[in-house]
Amino acid sequence: MKKYYNMISLTLVLYNIRSVHNVGSFFRTADGAGVKKIIIIGHTPTPIDRFGRQRTDMHKVALGAELLVPWEYFKTWEEAYSLLRANGAKIIAVEQDKRSILYTEPAGRQTKECMDKVAIILGPEVEGLPEEILSNADTIVEIPMYGQKESLNVAVAGGIVMYGIRTHF
Repeated sequence: MKKYYNMISLTLVLYNIRSVHNVGSFFRTADGAGVKKIIIIGHTPTPIDRFGRQRTDMHKVALGAELLVPWEYFKTWEEAYSLLRANGAKIIAVEQDKRSILYTEPAGRQTKECMDKVAIILGPEVEGLPEEILSNADTIVEIPMYGQKESLNVAVAGGIVMYGIRTHF
């Protein structure tokens, strides 16, 4: 099977996502989407529990992808933000917001030359991303909803955006 990779370096940032199953889904999808690294922030569970043991519940969902995709934990957004900016990443926040554009359009707002390193950040489903993160993002994107529900599961939304950004670069 031929692999289709573009030059974009993709990082996934998970901010205060509490569900171990959602995080496991992110690892599995991130592996498929060619994500270079997952940054885990705050209350988001890591593949290793506080006792240094592998999380079997995450492993069951991730099917081992948590062992393949490199990850790093930060206690606060500020720490992660400093690293992302130091590495030259453009930050794309996924959130329903009055400033958001369709997830398929970030290339229209930025040139491909300045989008070679992209960090996609997702947050908790109920509260969403805080203003501090949204105001520091280069772009805020959302997925259009055509049914009666106002949002998707965060891991599903993340997968759509990861592959959507890959498709448009």
